[in-house]
Amino acid sequence: MVTNKMINILSILLDGVFLIILAIFFYLGLPITSITSTPITSAVVVVPQGSISAIITQLGKNGWDITQFDRHILRLLGTPQSGVIDISYAVHNGVITKGDFLYALTSAKAAQESVTLIPGETLHFFIIDIGVQLDLNEDKLLESYLRYAPYEEGVILPNTYKIHANATEDSLMRSLIQQSLAIHEDLARKYLGRYEQDEWFRHIAMASIIQKEAANTQEMPIIAAVIYNRLKLNMPLQMDGSLNYGKYSHSKVTPERIRNDSSPFNTYRNKGIPPIPVGSASIEAIKAVFEPAQVDYLYFVRNKNGTHSFSKTFKEHRENFDK
Repeated sequence: MVTNKMINILSILLDGVFLIILAIFFYLGLPITSITSTPITSAVVVVPQGSISAIITQLGKNGWDITQFDRHILRLLGTPQSGVIDISYAVHNGVITKGDFLYALTSAKAAQESVTLIPGETLHFFIIDIGVQLDLNEDKLLESYLRYAPYEEGVILPNTYKIHANATEDSLMRSLIQQSLAIHEDLARKYLGRYEQDEWFRHIAMASIIQKEAANTQEMPIIAAVIYNRLKLNMPLQMDGSLNYGKYSHSKVTPERIRNDSSPFNTYRNKGIPPIPVGSASIEAIKAVFEPAQVDYLYFVRNKNGTHSFSKTFKEHRENFDK
């Protein structure tokens, strides 16, 4: 038999549970603050590895207003991800609540950075750029590149890549090279019907010169035709772009450089295509290697607007040059 006393006790218990739930919701709705009581608006959190208790402790040491009481809530929500995570979706008007923060620890995606290799750029300057952008060591980046890449230049395709914000020099280079080599293989099978690495990268070496020389994508098949026409006649390519390799990527090619550069990239002194690429080659430049224009040009000269005038004879070339 249910007595009034039992009903009163049950009512008190329910009121207590309700108040506890209300208090928890109020607590979870509080904004996260730093140890200086300043609202934290960072969209990135570094979550250490370890137990939930250890994670809570470390986050507290890193300035997040979080306590061991939060570990009980966190256990109900799930297992926190370790690494650098992006919680920007949970930040509203510069503030993130305790509940949203704890939930984000278990559900947010890894924070990412974007790195871009522009067409024609060399590994030398790409390493400098990403070293500064991601605060990575240039020597370690080069060491990692050489560990995974089959050639000293031209393996990484120009593109914008998404990477983990906490990527190391080794993991970054390994990822970029693996992604690029997979695309290289697909392109080789498309254009050659097979993938033989040395054979393919001889074509990439040619594409890298086309990339350096062409003023735009429309000129690329024409530049490719000039190269093929010169090779057929056993003429040296004599193209300045081949000398814009490595640290010389942005240097003006002078008569002195042409006379003194003894590298295999000097197409004034050496006939044929250099043994490895002189920089990164875009998909358009690679396509031009296999789909050159049907023209018999042998020469071209840069105009004031940056485009080129093409000619079949040296006499026409001199006339274009004088203009």
